[in-house]
Amino acid sequence: MVEYLAGKDISVWAAMAVGLGGIIGAGIFVLSGTAISLAGPYSLLAFVVVGILALVVAREFGVLTSIMPKAEGASYSYVYKAFGSELGFITGVVQYFGYSTTISAIALGFGSYLFGLIGTQFGISAIGYAIALILLLAVVNLLGVKGATRTESALVAIKIAVLLLFIGFALYFVFGLSHISLSNFAPTAAQSTPSAFFAACLAIFFAYTGFQAITTLTTRIKGKAQGASKALTLAVVISMVLYILIALSLIFLAPARNYTVNADPLNFALGSSSAPSWIVIAVGIGALVATASATLSIMLGSSRVLHQMSKDRLLPSLFRHYNKRRDVSISGIVFSSVIGITMLFSGNIYIIAAISNIGTLFSYLMASAAVLHFGRKGAVSRPLYPYMSIAAMVFILILIMSLPSIALQIAIAAIISLLIIYYLLREIEGKKIIRIKLFR
Repeated sequence: MVEYLAGKDISVWAAMAVGLGGIIGAGIFVLSGTAISLAGPYSLLAFVVVGILALVVAREFGVLTSIMPKAEGASYSYVYKAFGSELGFITGVVQYFGYSTTISAIALGFGSYLFGLIGTQFGISAIGYAIALILLLAVVNLLGVKGATRTESALVAIKIAVLLLFIGFALYFVFGLSHISLSNFAPTAAQSTPSAFFAACLAIFFAYTGFQAITTLTTRIKGKAQGASKALTLAVVISMVLYILIALSLIFLAPARNYTVNADPLNFALGSSSAPSWIVIAVGIGALVATASATLSIMLGSSRVLHQMSKDRLLPSLFRHYNKRRDVSISGIVFSSVIGITMLFSGNIYIIAAISNIGTLFSYLMASAAVLHFGRKGAVSRPLYPYMSIAAMVFILILIMSLPSIALQIAIAAIISLLIIYYLLREIEGKKIIRIKLFR
């Protein structure tokens, strides 16, 4: 089909839709309630703080795409170019694992909303619906990147309309029906601690992971690096505004102290406010569209990271299967789907999100380091450089230290294992050991 030919470019708006697809579906429909359950009304501040961090990181990605316009591996490619194959290999694999686990978390949100709509009518659990979604979207991605981004654009338009409906109902509930209650914003003692605030930031940070998928499409976007930079900024700014409005709406509809760690917070809020059934159904359908859209976006980005690593000869040829006509990594889609399904059984929505954050946080940390590296060589000229990059790295490190212990243990074990694997592979290839001299 002509639309899949490599010569056809993706518009800035379509690329932005890929980013919005990952951001909006992951956070607003899945983890917004979890963030409120952790930090109560302080989660509103957390949405702003993490949104600013995401915007800083997005601008850094814009800088890196201008330096390396042909890179398609997101953070991995930038780190590989800046620091070499050792850190590149670790960043790429950890980033890919984070991406693939993100598929699990968002698909579980889809399964929870669908289960909430139809219950046990078909005898399928929320995890069962999540598995079905992953398999279906794997097929959509295999049809080609052009088809995937066109699907993404349509899905984003639908879910933004549904979010505006939800916000409109919340405003009507509060102001039209005079259900204003400041007690909804009263935090519990547990929600008022610094650790609770950073735990909420961690949950919210997961929600912004989708924008990095845009950088895997830089060579396919109209305007190349400049177009990708615009798409990044637009995706983060639009999603940040929606996040804050939705968080406010959630607390308008139900007290902050009543939220728990679950994958369908909008349904909970509507149920607490006795919303009309047609709004519950409309928002439920919108949530299904949003989570499907986010899963599609993340799956697309993860597959291209794996392919780029294999092109750089850091992975075996097994990972190099690629359909040029459809511009899609066959092996990348398959492996991402397998990991996504497997990680569905690793814990509740917050634990899965925390595990996926390992790769995202580490890759963003290394991308910021890459900006500093190229800045030292005179390739970066922007306002507030290098202070914003340093500030972003410090905050990311704080978030890493805020990870649940199980996620930190997995991160440490993964990085040590990857180092061992990397140097064993170098030994098998007969390559020389790299000797680093810090001092003369």
